[in-house]
Amino acid sequence: MSVDEYAKKVVELSDEALLQAGFLGDGTSLCATQSVIEAVKTAKAHPKLLSKLTLFMLECKSLALQEGGIRSPPSPALPQPPVAPGTSPAIVVPALVSQFEAKHYWNGISEDPPELLYRSDLDSNPFPHPKPGDRWFQLPVKTAYGVSGTELNKVWHEVAPLIVALFKKRGISYSVLKSARFSTAYEDGKKTMGPVVVWVALHPGRNTAYNARDVSPDVLRILAEHGVKDAVVEWYEGAVEKLLGPPLLRVTNDTNPSYYVRRALTATLGMPIAAREMEDVNVQGSVSFFFHENRDKNGNPSNRVFGVSNKHVLTKATSVDYEFKGVGSPRERIRVCGHRRYKRFLVETRAVVARNVDECLRLAEEVVRLEAKPRSADEDEAADDASALKKKKAQLDEVVDTCVALQAFFTNTDADFHEIARRDIGWVDWAPKIATNVDFYGYTLDIGTFELDPRKFGTNFKGNVVDLGSKFDLHELNEMFWPNDSNPTGLKFPSDRQLRIRGVVSRELLAKPDCYDKNGNATYVVAKDGNTTDLTVGRYAGLEAYLCDELGRESIEVAVYNYSETSGSFSAKGDSGSLIFTGDGRMLAVLHSGMPRGLSNHVTFGTPAWWVVDQLKLRYKHADFNREAF
Repeated sequence: MSVDEYAKKVVELSDEALLQAGFLGDGTSLCATQSVIEAVKTAKAHPKLLSKLTLFMLECKSLALQEGGIRSPPSPALPQPPVAPGTSPAIVVPALVSQFEAKHYWNGISEDPPELLYRSDLDSNPFPHPKPGDRWFQLPVKTAYGVSGTELNKVWHEVAPLIVALFKKRGISYSVLKSARFSTAYEDGKKTMGPVVVWVALHPGRNTAYNARDVSPDVLRILAEHGVKDAVVEWYEGAVEKLLGPPLLRVTNDTNPSYYVRRALTATLGMPIAAREMEDVNVQGSVSFFFHENRDKNGNPSNRVFGVSNKHVLTKATSVDYEFKGVGSPRERIRVCGHRRYKRFLVETRAVVARNVDECLRLAEEVVRLEAKPRSADEDEAADDASALKKKKAQLDEVVDTCVALQAFFTNTDADFHEIARRDIGWVDWAPKIATNVDFYGYTLDIGTFELDPRKFGTNFKGNVVDLGSKFDLHELNEMFWPNDSNPTGLKFPSDRQLRIRGVVSRELLAKPDCYDKNGNATYVVAKDGNTTDLTVGRYAGLEAYLCDELGRESIEVAVYNYSETSGSFSAKGDSGSLIFTGDGRMLAVLHSGMPRGLSNHVTFGTPAWWVVDQLKLRYKHADFNREAF
């Protein structure tokens, strides 16, 4: 469904249109759940109160009831013939390719492949169409490959300029000239590799399929004159766009409708990250903290800014040192939100919309009930009803506006960040091999740095700030961190929920904490904000833990236990790299491991932050961890 279709108002659509869209019916549509059907009926019954309810909001309500949402199969089956029985595929005048072929010819090469404009083997290599009476028709699935070991490889640098010159002479406004080969998988499981394709993209609207048809023989002639036989020329419309993603989102006030869900894409600590080289295994982690280099290794001024995380989050090879070699060298890209975390962001946003839609429906029914209620002879009851009606109307207006704002946020943000290449935020700079024998302390060295792309952070960068989110209210957090009423510090979390991180808990204070529990015992209540479990609260174990793995390798770690029986696990898989911090904003440790059992984890381990900072300063001697702007 397109953005425009999603924006359609429910009250403005007929029942037939809602049925066609899948939001009414007998339950055969995934979207037409009973609760969605009831929502449609409520909106239709009270069109003035629910005039802003859209199809997008209904779909969010439906998807919130399903695990994982609706996913299209990789090879879509067509439940109904795309043309009426007894007719042939329609040719749209003056197009040379049927609508069906244009839409499905490159099925499989992307989620939304381009439409075919023309191809030179249109007559000799017909594309399969559903036949009259076919109820289930399986589309072939294509995969695009590079061209290698062919005659075209030998002469491409000669023929490509000739083809470009031909295009210029004939007025062909091309945007891309490239080559490819396509493998095709069929319903019976067979796969074939197609011929060499000269793949041409035209600037939209500047040429026609007839122009492509007329110039294709001359392209093939150039190829044949240079020994390239049996090639095909395929055409489509498309303009090249820079794949630089948008800047990360700014941190908002907690009154913003998108406050909770947008945190995954804001420039704060705990930002979920994934290395491009490990996308296939879905390895994800979190940003520990940021720092400015100030001066490079030669003492020259530097404006580079770095993020810190675990070595095993940033690179696949954990037993070898990595160092970026500089301009011109391949870059190991780091991205905000891997596939799994981004999908979770979408699901969470839809769920927030769904909850607000339910609240809209409830409040609308309350307004109708109170308006229909006869005025009571009891003045107190009448005044109470009038006050309730006024408040519920105001609440309904606010929740409706929230739904509208969330729809705009979802649409715009997904358009900006959906393509994973647009989520690049930097590249690995330094990631030494994981080791436990760096010095006599025996701590685990599992850290690395990545340079931040200034175009992605800019003015939205606030330095080392943890967004506390909305999982806990501030009163609850204050009670968990400072339970002792006699605590003389007067500390409390900031009202804007933005906790600035400054300084580290020293080795001496790890041994003798300067905070106390409700019984007066010296300890630290700590927190972390991670990729998987978001903000969690735990208890510092007080004494270092000594670990030995299955190969006999020993290490010493900071240990953190879960806060309580009901608090949930302090960490889970995917939280690696998260910063463990105290309530007053000091870095205590960098999380790297735990001891999961089933779906829970009873203890979390990390490397002391003071030691991590010392290791970073050996590499970046002038590092500044406290700056608040890029």
